Amino acid sequence: MKVKKQKRHRRAVRFYTACFGFREPFKVLCDGTFVYHLLANHITPADTALANILGATVKIFTTRCVLAELKSLGDSYSDSLNAAHNLITAIDSVKCDHDKRKSAVACITEVIGEKNPEHFFVATQDAELRRKLQEIPGVPVIYALRNSLFLERPSGFQHQFAKIAEEERSHMNEWEYKLSKLKKKVAIEEAADASDANESNEDHMLDTRVVKANIKRDGTNVKDQVQFKRKKAKGPNPLSCKKKKTDGNKNASSEKESKIVDNTMRSRSRKRKRSRKSKNVPAATV
Repeated sequence: MKVKKQKRHRRAVRFYTACFGFREPFKVLCDGTFVYHLLANHITPADTALANILGATVKIFTTRCVLAELKSLGDSYSDSLNAAHNLITAIDSVKCDHDKRKSAVACITEVIGEKNPEHFFVATQDAELRRKLQEIPGVPVIYALRNSLFLERPSGFQHQFAKIAEEERSHMNEWEYKLSKLKKKVAIEEAADASDANESNEDHMLDTRVVKANIKRDGTNVKDQVQFKRKKAKGPNPLSCKKKKTDGNKNASSEKESKIVDNTMRSRSRKRKRSRKSKNVPAATV
């Protein structure tokens, strides 16, 4: 359940950042009911709890009318009043210059205006205020249930407003159409001038080449086409041919062979045949 809630919150934050231009750090405008609920359920520190559900750093604001309303409720809301005093009072960034104290609902509704130009996240427990803020485009609402904080899903009216705004941005008005048409015309003329300049440069270069060629022909009587000499067939490669056998080599080889034969004959003739006497010869008589 916790993972699904985080995904839903991230999806809602992406919707407001993409369609209405919300940027970090996010500004959260709190009323007295929300501050009281945070203290009653020990959801502290408030900036850390809000940063966890929005996934970014936050700055917390309130108004003078909210502080005055908490003060008028008596001692039972003194802790809430002190906690609200610790928040940054958005006097400079939010125009809350009411001479007479207004209710928190009326004050916050007036601060938000018709299009929420300050890009506030509004944190409240007031059901009436939440209902009013859903009818204003680009106003995300934060509320609490027990010890958990929730970011409301964008309403159908806000989705429809974002869709219409996107379609208007995609279509050009009459002035933008004329401007784009003028830009196209200027681009076409510049391209035509550039092509003419390139053609004139090419013609000039071609003329200079022709003049140089004519001058060279007149001065040296060089033919137009170079005549290449054909290579004539030469003899075979001497390295790839076998060596010829000469007569001297044959005589030398025959002499070597005759010497080898004579040596073998001599070696055979030197061997002596030994006669072996038989062991059974009788001894000579005296």
